[in-house]
Amino acid sequence: MSLAVKGRITKVLEVESGTSKAGKEWKKQGFVIDTGAQYNPEVCFSLFGDDKIAMLRDFGAGQEVEVAFNISSREFNGKYYHNIDAWKITNAGASAPAGNTAPAPAIDDAPAEDDDLPF
Repeated sequence: MSLAVKGRITKVLEVESGTSKAGKEWKKQGFVIDTGAQYNPEVCFSLFGDDKIAMLRDFGAGQEVEVAFNISSREFNGKYYHNIDAWKITNAGASAPAGNTAPAPAIDDAPAEDDDLPF
C-alpha cells in the first residue's frame, strides 16, 4: 500500500542505529509532520537506511512537504505493531511539470443543450 500526505515538519528525530540478530548494522531516523487535520494532526514517519535518511537532509522543521509512504503491520505475541515508512519526501510548494494539466473549458464554451427534461 502506498499513500501520500502533505504537512509541515515539526520535529526531526535523532538517528538510531543498532545490530540485528543476523549481525547486520541498521540505521533509522524519524520525523514528525503536522497535517493540519482536526483530530490527530501529527504523524511520525520512519526512514530506514542511509539512502532514505539522506532524503531528509534537504528539509528541516517548519518546511511544507509531501511524504509518500507505506504502512505495514506485524504481529508479535498477540499484539500488532505498525510502521509508517517514508520512501519519498518532496517540497509541497514544488510546481507540477509543465504540460500535465489542460485548461478547464470556459462556461461559454459548453455546448448548449435544448432538452425538455425536468431534471
